[in-house]
Amino acid sequence: MGTAAARDEGLHGPGHRRWVRLTHWMIALAVFVLLYSGVAILMVHPRFYWGQTGNDLMRPLFEVPLGPNYHAMRWSPHVAFFGPGGPVTADRLAEPWNGNGWARSLHFLAAWVFLFGLAAYLALGALTGHARRDLLPRRAELTGAALAKDIKAHLRLPMHSPPPGAPYGLLQKLAYALVGFVALPLMVLTGLTMSPAIAANWPVLLDLFGGTQSARTLHFFSFTFIAAFVLIHLVMIALTGPARHVRAIIWGA
Repeated sequence: MGTAAARDEGLHGPGHRRWVRLTHWMIALAVFVLLYSGVAILMVHPRFYWGQTGNDLMRPLFEVPLGPNYHAMRWSPHVAFFGPGGPVTADRLAEPWNGNGWARSLHFLAAWVFLFGLAAYLALGALTGHARRDLLPRRAELTGAALAKDIKAHLRLPMHSPPPGAPYGLLQKLAYALVGFVALPLMVLTGLTMSPAIAANWPVLLDLFGGTQSARTLHFFSFTFIAAFVLIHLVMIALTGPARHVRAIIWGA
């Protein structure tokens, strides 16, 4: 079967390790599907709240200008049931747009692929030392001068184009660490919290995030951060040789 060194080379590859490439594409494809279906879900109710409950009768924490239901809060005149000071009607004049059943099913399906890929990446990253060695910034690197130097290098065109794979620069490490160890796990946990069945069996999730609507709001912020990361990631690839980066993340060299 070959020497141990050859087996190690086959596992790691000259640029990106094989398991990094496999989990990268699994996570990347799932994230694109989640972003696409997530936008469709968001368009139905683009308002966000904090706490356990949230609906059209409540003032939102903020509203995203997206879709036909943005600012679609038109109501008929209130009519009191039992006289002044009592409960009143609040009938909507126009039915809201609601066509995201397919998006919810697709979102749920892609979430399992994403969860499996993320769990595999985090587990292998810890076992192989990849996370500690390549992704987490060392204390000596976390200085204002080092950060300013890396920012200037990224703003200078044409941009420096190092070989694909580790070692990564400080900004790369910070971005990968925030996405891999904060934003993606947060998106998973807040997504699980929004599931009534899971929250009923694990009410600690509701306590952790302060309610279903709080989890939905945090889910949106993590979604936004990941979408921004994907956009910047693609721009950086385009500026530093897209062909060789794509070749490296597929074949390892």
